[in-house]
Amino acid sequence: MNAGFASWLFGMSPVAGALGGMLGTAIGIFIVLAATTFGSALLYAISGFGFAVLAAPLFLLFLDPARAIQLVIIISTALSIVVLRGLLPTIAPWLLLRLALGSLVGLPLGLVAFRYADPILVRAAAGAMIFGFAVLMTVSRRRSGQPVPGKQWTVFAMSPSLDLAAGAVSGVARALVGQPGPPVLIYLLLVGAAAKTVRATLLAFFALSYGVTLAFHAATIGIPAPTWLAAGILIPFAFLGGIAGRPIGDRLGAEAFAMVAIGLLAVAGAYTLGAAAVAFAIA
Repeated sequence: MNAGFASWLFGMSPVAGALGGMLGTAIGIFIVLAATTFGSALLYAISGFGFAVLAAPLFLLFLDPARAIQLVIIISTALSIVVLRGLLPTIAPWLLLRLALGSLVGLPLGLVAFRYADPILVRAAAGAMIFGFAVLMTVSRRRSGQPVPGKQWTVFAMSPSLDLAAGAVSGVARALVGQPGPPVLIYLLLVGAAAKTVRATLLAFFALSYGVTLAFHAATIGIPAPTWLAAGILIPFAFLGGIAGRPIGDRLGAEAFAMVAIGLLAVAGAYTLGAAAVAFAIA
């Protein structure tokens, strides 16, 4: 792979070009992208959440923004479908339906808010809330002591109305900050849903969400041929990460799963807050 082909294929940013010069070859950049894809997919398969949160920052460092975001969407869609196949029996179909319906209601509300709200302030507020929830849940779980074997840590009971509300908040979050996952994950953790149910439901929810987003991009914005080709090259690394992560997630106990999920929420909140701070600094 020469530098010219890599630049055409991945649409590398100037920062990536400078780094490519330091490494000596464009292959170094490809290795970083492949490793990022594998690692993000590994954690995604374990928790059902976080591929975009972990992959997007590095993709944006090396690639042009439009190319990076579309690659994340394509890879996430394919990965969700593949990883989900082994978890189909553990999906809660009615829960998934209510979350999806709520998301459809919340999405236009979020789009209206996005039109009038300051995007930097919205990102900062969302990041602070997500990070705050992660800290609050960590402190609450520690204060409550070790859970009784076979008993889930819960704050309130799951209900159809709360399912719809969580989906609506997710739809608003998708429009405002591009992160539909944290509200659903926070809700499922607070109601004490079983770890396998959380993973399977999140993966199914993301498969639907990213599938719709991918179709929207293809129909309106358009996805260039190099982006499809780059995705085709990186998707096998995502599949390898998903295959490696799924058995780990299956063996993960409820408490360990919750801590992994809370850790990913903290990363998502910190990243969103940091991105808002950077945008504010350069505005």
